[in-house]
Amino acid sequence: MSLLVLDPEIANAATSYGVRLQRQLTELGYITLDTADPGMAVELSSQGNIEVVICCDLSMLPMLSGMRASVGLVLATAESLSADQLITALRQRVQDVWQGVMDNTDLTVRADDMLHRRRRLLDDLNLEVASLRSELEKDQRAGQHIQMGMLPPNPMGIGHFRLQHRVEPSLMLSGDFVDYFQISERYFACYVADVAGHGASSAFVTVLLKNFSRRLRREYRHSMLEHPGEVLAWFNSELLDQGIDKHVAMFFAIVDTVENQLHYSNAAHLPPAALVVGETITNLEQKAKPLGLFPDVEFLSRSIAFPEGAKLVVFSDGVLDLIPRASLADKESFLSQTIGKAESMDALWADLKLDAMGPDDVSCLMVQHQ
Repeated sequence: MSLLVLDPEIANAATSYGVRLQRQLTELGYITLDTADPGMAVELSSQGNIEVVICCDLSMLPMLSGMRASVGLVLATAESLSADQLITALRQRVQDVWQGVMDNTDLTVRADDMLHRRRRLLDDLNLEVASLRSELEKDQRAGQHIQMGMLPPNPMGIGHFRLQHRVEPSLMLSGDFVDYFQISERYFACYVADVAGHGASSAFVTVLLKNFSRRLRREYRHSMLEHPGEVLAWFNSELLDQGIDKHVAMFFAIVDTVENQLHYSNAAHLPPAALVVGETITNLEQKAKPLGLFPDVEFLSRSIAFPEGAKLVVFSDGVLDLIPRASLADKESFLSQTIGKAESMDALWADLKLDAMGPDDVSCLMVQHQ
C-alpha cells in the first residue's frame, strides 16, 4: 500500500514542494508514488493500492471528489494557509493539513496518524458491512422460507394425476414459481412462471402470482377452463395494473380429468413444455409475448389428449444454461430426449446433472397421468 503525492509541479524537481515531500517520506521508509494528474490520482486510489493521497495544491481538491471515501486525503502546502483556505479544504473532505517543511519526527507522526485513521476507518467499514450482510442474509432466509411455503404440496394427487415440482434458486430467493391447484371437481390448473431476473425483486412478483392463483379459484369464468389463454390475458392485465417493472414468461395449463384433455397456453415460455405419451414426445410450442409488458394481448389456447400413462414436463429456461451443448436447438433436443427417458423427478434431475447451479433459477413441473 502506498502514499500518493499529487503536485502539478512534480516535473520540476528543483522547485516542487511535492518532490521534496515525497523524497522525505521515501527516506523515512514509506512507499510513495507521485503524479501531476488528479484524474490519475482518482484512478489509482480506486484500484485499492493507495492508502492516502497527499495533495499539494488547494485548487485540485474539487477534482478529487470522485475518490473513494476509504482513501485518506491530506492537503500539504509550503506556505501557511488562511482561515478561509483551511475551511475550504475541510469542506473538500481533507482530513489533515500539513503546512510548511516538517522535520522527520513531525512528518512521521502525521503520516502514521493518517494511516492509522484510514485503517481504523476500513475496520469500521468492514464491521458495518459484515453486520449489514448478516442482516441481509437473515432477511433472505426468512424470505426464502416464506416463498417456499407458497409452493403447493409436493407431490400432490388430483384424481388419477400425480403432480410434483422442484424449484432451485440461483440465490436464496427465486424468480421462478410453480403452482397447481384444483379449480373444480373436474378441472385442475398448473403453471410454471419465470419472472425476469432473479433475486429479491423477482421473488416479490411470485407473491403476486400466488395471489392470482387464489383469486382464479374464486373468480374464474367457465370459458377459461378450456381456454387458458383467457387466464393469461387476465394475469397480464393484473400485472400491468400493478405497475411493476417486471415481465413474466409463463406456461399455463388446465387439465380436464374426465375427458383426459390438456388445455394449454404459453406466454413466451422457453423451453417448450413436453408431453410424453409412450415413446412419442410432443413439444407444446407457441409463440407469444410475455406477461406484464403489453396491454390487450391475446394468448392462444390449444388442446391435446392426456391419456393414461402420459406425463407433462415443464422446465424454466435456467435449465438450458446447465446443458453442455453449443446451440439452443441442441440443448432443447437433449432436454427433450432426457425427459422422454426419465420416470421420475429425481431421475430427471440426475440424468440432467442439475446438482451444480448456474447463473439462473431452475424449476420444473411434472404431471403424470397414472
